[in-house]
Amino acid sequence: QTLLLAIPWVDAVWDLEFTEQTPLDDTIEDELSVSGDKAFRTLYQCLLAHAANQQDEASQSIWAILGENEVPIKSLVAVLSFFVLAGKAKTANVQQRVSGLHAASLYLLLLGIPGSIATKVFHEVLLDTCSDLTSHCWPEDAGKKRKKDIMKSCQADVKRSKPQRREPSEMEVDGAEEEEEEEELNFSAKDLLNIRDAVVLLVQSLLRLLQTFPLKDRPQSAGHCTQCFHVFPFSPCRSSASSFTLSRDITELRSVPEMAFYGLQLLCSPKHGDQKESLRRVFHQLLHVILMMKKDNRGKPSLLVPSQAILSTRNQALRFFAFTLVLADALMVEKSEFRSHGAQAVGMLTSQMESTDYARFIKWLFNFSRSSKMVCRLFSVDVVMVLLEQSERSLEECPDPEFSCFLPHKFLIQNLLFDRRMDDSPTVQGHALACLAQCLELPSLNATRAVHSLFSASEKTHTLVETHIQATFGSEARTRFFGRRYTFLEKLFPRLSKSDIDSERLCYVLFDAAKENLALLLRRVKDSKINVRKSALQTLVGLLKHNVIPLSWENLATLSERCRDPAVSVKKKALQCVGELLGAKPECSVVQKAWLQGVVPAVVDPENSVQDKALEALDQVLLSQVKPYYAGRHLDASQRLTWDLLGLLCNECLNLSRYFSRAFTIWSKQNKFTQTLIANLMSHTEADHAAGAWLLLSKVPGATKMIVLTFLLFIFASLFFSSKDVTGTTCCHILCVMGDIAVHLNEETKDRIVADLMSWLKTFTLSLEVICAAVETLYQLGRSEDIKQTQAFLNQRCGELVSVCEAYLAGIILREKGAQNLNEELMVKHLHTLGVASLHCPAKVGKRTVLLVESVLTTYSDKLAELPASLPLSQFKANSLPTRVRAHGVITLGKLCLQHEELVQKYLPVFARELELGTEVAVRNNVVVIMCDLCVRYTNMVEHYIPNISACLRDSEAVIREQTLIMLTNLLQEEFVKWKGPLFFRFMVALVDPVPAIASLCEYCLLHLLLKKNPEMFSQHFIECIFHFSSYNKHKSYNKFTESEREKVRFSLKGAQQREKRFRIYRFLLEHFTDAQRFNITVKINQTILACFADEELPLDADGADILSETFKILSLKEMKLQVISTPAGGAAGEEAEEENMATMAKAVLLVAQKKVVSQVQKKAFIENTVPLIIGLKSLLEQKRSPVLRDLMAYLQVTMQDYRDEVKEFFSGDEQLAAELEFALKTAEKEREMAEQMDSCSLTADTRTPTGSPVRCRTLPVVFATPQPPRPKPLSTRLAYSDR
Repeated sequence: QTLLLAIPWVDAVWDLEFTEQTPLDDTIEDELSVSGDKAFRTLYQCLLAHAANQQDEASQSIWAILGENEVPIKSLVAVLSFFVLAGKAKTANVQQRVSGLHAASLYLLLLGIPGSIATKVFHEVLLDTCSDLTSHCWPEDAGKKRKKDIMKSCQADVKRSKPQRREPSEMEVDGAEEEEEEEELNFSAKDLLNIRDAVVLLVQSLLRLLQTFPLKDRPQSAGHCTQCFHVFPFSPCRSSASSFTLSRDITELRSVPEMAFYGLQLLCSPKHGDQKESLRRVFHQLLHVILMMKKDNRGKPSLLVPSQAILSTRNQALRFFAFTLVLADALMVEKSEFRSHGAQAVGMLTSQMESTDYARFIKWLFNFSRSSKMVCRLFSVDVVMVLLEQSERSLEECPDPEFSCFLPHKFLIQNLLFDRRMDDSPTVQGHALACLAQCLELPSLNATRAVHSLFSASEKTHTLVETHIQATFGSEARTRFFGRRYTFLEKLFPRLSKSDIDSERLCYVLFDAAKENLALLLRRVKDSKINVRKSALQTLVGLLKHNVIPLSWENLATLSERCRDPAVSVKKKALQCVGELLGAKPECSVVQKAWLQGVVPAVVDPENSVQDKALEALDQVLLSQVKPYYAGRHLDASQRLTWDLLGLLCNECLNLSRYFSRAFTIWSKQNKFTQTLIANLMSHTEADHAAGAWLLLSKVPGATKMIVLTFLLFIFASLFFSSKDVTGTTCCHILCVMGDIAVHLNEETKDRIVADLMSWLKTFTLSLEVICAAVETLYQLGRSEDIKQTQAFLNQRCGELVSVCEAYLAGIILREKGAQNLNEELMVKHLHTLGVASLHCPAKVGKRTVLLVESVLTTYSDKLAELPASLPLSQFKANSLPTRVRAHGVITLGKLCLQHEELVQKYLPVFARELELGTEVAVRNNVVVIMCDLCVRYTNMVEHYIPNISACLRDSEAVIREQTLIMLTNLLQEEFVKWKGPLFFRFMVALVDPVPAIASLCEYCLLHLLLKKNPEMFSQHFIECIFHFSSYNKHKSYNKFTESEREKVRFSLKGAQQREKRFRIYRFLLEHFTDAQRFNITVKINQTILACFADEELPLDADGADILSETFKILSLKEMKLQVISTPAGGAAGEEAEEENMATMAKAVLLVAQKKVVSQVQKKAFIENTVPLIIGLKSLLEQKRSPVLRDLMAYLQVTMQDYRDEVKEFFSGDEQLAAELEFALKTAEKEREMAEQMDSCSLTADTRTPTGSPVRCRTLPVVFATPQPPRPKPLSTRLAYSDR
């Protein structure tokens, strides 16, 4: 009633816009004043309770309640403003000031309730007046005496001047001010306590308002609030040490300065305006607090007398400044260069802190590094690196034991930096690993030791454990650690047993931790994220350079393997890392080998930039360091490295020869080989490292034009006909050079060299590779423009070698006891020479020669030619020759077949039969090689025997399986062989080979060599894979190719025991499908499998039930989902873009639109094509009471996860099925929630699921209307393959 009677007065107040106090009727004023503070407090508590309940939709709005009780909002605001303006007056007494503060608190609380704008509660002038009321209501500290003291302290040595004569009016004003000040000194302690409580309530109300009410569109009010909070830190209210966090509970704030700092923090949030402008205002106001100055509304700032309260406030301001600076950089700056500047600013600020404050900041940074925002965690790593560059603080500088553990650099490295290695964000992971590598370059010895202790057992791990316990659980935990050791270590290391935690075995635990850290780093090198792999490589190189981890081949091989990474940037980074390591460890042979294994193969990389980087490295390390050789001069370090590397290429790394040759081919086009280089190489041919020089000379195209022939002939004679020990590889290189210069030799010289080579070959003392090189050199020496003349030369020289070999073989085979005391090595060399020479003179190979070679594999018989050709070699009467001789005999026979087509027709069936029934591994392995070589020249004839060759992919010997895989891949690449018959499915079986290396090789061949030539290869064969691997042949179109029973059994993956292998193949194929192929294969499965069973074209017997069950499980695989739908639009959960730009935003928008369109298309296809089949199959399966019904429901449960609200719409034709499916989905959701709650209650709360790994959806039992037969399979394994 009082408010209704004052309507004219209310209008007057609103018309003046709360700038002046409008007199109120004395009766009404007395009536309002009678209630006192108690009414304000009661109303405040009621409004606060309603404001807290506004989050509940069921609760009634406070504005509705006021309306129902006929309380006009406009009148209520006017009355509150009356008390506010009354308390603001300088002459206000204690009661007026307290009532004004309470009224302001009520207004701010009303303003923060949702709906205040719509009910016109907000008024900018009244808001500013309420927020600034504290400065008017709280009396000055010490009146005139305090002011005089301040002035004296500022003007101690200034001579007082004579005061000027003042006018009487001025003296009257000053006298009035002095009277007011005297009145202010009359407040009692109880009065000050009441005012202080009202001030605290007002500040709390202002904080609640800033938490909910945005000031983004009201910059003037935001600025005014900033000025008000700047005054609060100097409030005489009790001050305490503040701890700053991103979110606080207002009721936990104990002092006005602490509330003020939190208010400033809230004003820096984005909802209150531009953050840059907000921070500028806050930092400007904090500057006065840090400098201990007080600034009035008018006039210059004045210095404050330093006291314990003022110094405490200043220290809090410094800590808040550091916190705000870190927060500002983390929230506003996402680009790396700006983060770096921000971290440097934080470092400069913390360097001026006392050790105790610095330790508090580190503790806060430790919590900040675990923020949910990726940018915050990323910035914390930058700050750590800046802090590590500062000098380490001593533990004695911090008397508080609770914070002393935060001072050492070891804590920063091990508990902040290294802890981010398991971060959910790949960006943070990579940045932390890169920074960890930089720690080894820091001048701080303790920082280096801290990294050493993480990866080696040189330091006691219990030091790390104690530090981690203190940081995580508090200082009391550290003192109780040894008494309750098992409890704490059980939490930190859940896998440890109690015996492992005993003090005498703790060292072993630490050593295992170091090994686990290294193993984790090696896994990060192979991480799925590119940035993580690059950073892990840098860290690994740093550890190897500084001898933190051993230079073992296992660690170095991991490094060199990344030079063949799928990502171009990782390959470049790996090349840089191996080069950096070689520069740091040039004398280490293992590092040299790793560098060669990484750099040399990169010259044939498909990416040109990687090729260029590898060629540049080879040029700098090898070619550029070839200087003239002088016998009396020592080689410098770079030259020794060059010749060591070339020596490895000649011995241990012979497999890199063809890659190295590719590099020389490219260099020749760039005119890298000069006369000076060739001369320098020739000078090294008489040194101890001559092998490397001959290697380079043999690879240089066109070098023969620059070689001094006389000198080369001298070297040739001195090396081949002296007692010098020359390796076979070096001999091959010299012979290669001799063959290249053959065109520049005269006939006399050629004849002399040919005679020398022939005599040398006839000694049969050369190694097998030298024999090949010598025969090739013979060909080069005899080659001319006249082909007939060249062939005549070869018939003479190579025919002579064939005759010698034939005579030797006849002496061994045709004599009755010729095989006794057989020289196996000599026999192999004769067979090898015969095979190599026969390729150049096929006319000199007679029937007798062929029979002799055949007799190496069998016992000689005059009727040998009359035996059936289909018999295998092992079916003839066995001879006593060793397996090695027989294996080389197969190679020689294959070379004879290459030049005689009639021999191919005769021996192909024999070779095929040998593959099937032969028992000697070396013989069968060489048969595979020969048959694949013959396929190149006689493709049509060998094509019929490809199934026999591919059958070796399931051979009992791993070496034969690997050899077959390589040879068939080469043939498929060159298209000598097509994907016909069972060949594709046999390749798929190689994917699940029991030897991991063979399975990995098969995956490489399929993905990187074969799939690029035929991108539709996987999708074309997928449907048939389902029938083939389950040995189902009742379909009219699939699995109809011819196979023997033996082959069917060998390649069958039928049965429950082989299910894991089958699904491994299915997942591999689906992972490399495009979304279009996934969509099409789903449609094709519906048409060729589900429709056939629904229409009863295929019988639903035991085999049919297995196929149908397998199909539903395949359809339930997560790999079957379209990637554009299953991939989140913003990338991985919790991941934020490090650098946002218009391109990435446009891409995200396009992805969202594409996802929406594709989802609609898939939904339509599912409703039109799949749902009718599912309904028909469910009815059929219920009639037959088939156990496949469970798999059908499991498939529906997985599929309908994305359409939970549309189940009835999808299955409107079968209401019972829709009801069952809805029940199953709800039950699954409840169990998932329960599982998440159980996980959150686990002791191992720090263990996080890696980003990108999906949460598995467990399939629950469903209720069927029809009785179901018992299922022996446990329920927990029902979808063991569909949810993987």
